Amino acid sequence: MPPVKGGRLARTAAMLCQDELFRLYLDRRKRHKFGLTPSQLPDGTHNEQDARDWLCQACRIESRAELDHNPYAAATFKGIRARYGRWRATQRSQA
Repeated sequence: MPPVKGGRLARTAAMLCQDELFRLYLDRRKRHKFGLTPSQLPDGTHNEQDARDWLCQACRIESRAELDHNPYAAATFKGIRARYGRWRATQRSQA
């Protein structure tokens, strides 16, 4: 079976993992979830690979290419993007 090719969602996910603000969102989300202080998990901790790994784990996939072929993963990714968009909007209003 040939490898799954990624489409629009896979490209969007790749760009999201490259986004410095998305990685900051992951830092702050993890701090909140686990009750960590900024000294325990500083801003800038997540890198692009960490973001990719987190996204794949959250969507239960091995590769971002699967986002375009797995309805569950696609729905999960769209939810993640929506929550990140809401968080990003609050960051702008606080700036």
